[in-house]
Amino acid sequence: MKRFHVHVAVHDLAQSVRFYKAMFDAEPTVLRSDYAKWQLDDPRVNFAISTRGKAAGLDHLGIQAENDAELEDIGSRLAQADVAVMPQKDASCCYAKSDKYWTLDPQGIAWESFHTLDAIPVYGGDTATMPVEGRKAACCAPTTA
Repeated sequence: MKRFHVHVAVHDLAQSVRFYKAMFDAEPTVLRSDYAKWQLDDPRVNFAISTRGKAAGLDHLGIQAENDAELEDIGSRLAQADVAVMPQKDASCCYAKSDKYWTLDPQGIAWESFHTLDAIPVYGGDTATMPVEGRKAACCAPTTA
């Protein structure tokens, strides 16, 4: 079963962690000096915040697949949507190693479809380059040319 993903760039991580702990009534499942994540079952969401964004606010949305087959199914559906799709294998980002597909919706919002393979001890910094006019880079999302 897939999980909805939201990543928000924040100015003050500690203040935002306090807010989202109250909002979700849960401690973060991952907490670092520049990043926090809640892996919730109610609602079923992977909600992440970080101080890595260029501006505060929505960084990107996504779908977290539980296995390779789910991820490949998402990639196949995106290929039919008549949008550019950028695959990323073994990407290191957000303290995780993942296989991903990045795309932009018609409004220019970055969407990350991913299957997490393992945790890593650093934030990472992999970015793929996808030429999309006027697009700002999301946390580890494709950047503009």
